[in-house]
Amino acid sequence: MSKVVSLPRTLVALGLAAACAGSAWAQQALVPAQSQIEFTAKQMGVPIKGHFKKFDGKVAFDPAKPQAGSVQIGIDMGSATMGVKENDAELPKADWFNVAKFPRAEFQSTAIKPLGGDKYEVSGKLSIKGASQNVQLPVTIAKSGANLVATGTLPIKRTAFKVGDGDWADTSMVADEVSVAFKITTASK
Repeated sequence: MSKVVSLPRTLVALGLAAACAGSAWAQQALVPAQSQIEFTAKQMGVPIKGHFKKFDGKVAFDPAKPQAGSVQIGIDMGSATMGVKENDAELPKADWFNVAKFPRAEFQSTAIKPLGGDKYEVSGKLSIKGASQNVQLPVTIAKSGANLVATGTLPIKRTAFKVGDGDWADTSMVADEVSVAFKITTASK
């Protein structure tokens, strides 16, 4: 029988699902102070960083059958911040995240595949701003004392999700590739 775990952070679900694939796993709880989801883009060739302050998710997972697991995650797009008042004011607008119409980004897994050692691949559908694409998320799991730390990076094309629309669709000013990185720390309950 699958265990269902509700988690208060988004990409935690991916990390936990992957962590469970190779070991006897007890229910995990997020350590918020040690977890983060960041994004990096380039504007005129210079890296610019931001992060999401709010995310959540659910994992249904049987450690004896990792391929039968499922992951659903959501990001509150209105929680994005780059730490610069002017940039933060632009992110929720229609050309960027269009938070009024699309308040959440969603990921729903279709497969969890152990790759050997501490590496896993979680495949699924990523939906941002009304556009969806199939993605493969590489995840690495490490033990840190009694905690598990899940890390990974997913490169996406922002224009495929209509992020940076209108005048910003031209990738000469803001590059098309955005790197979404996460570090999720969990502890046994």
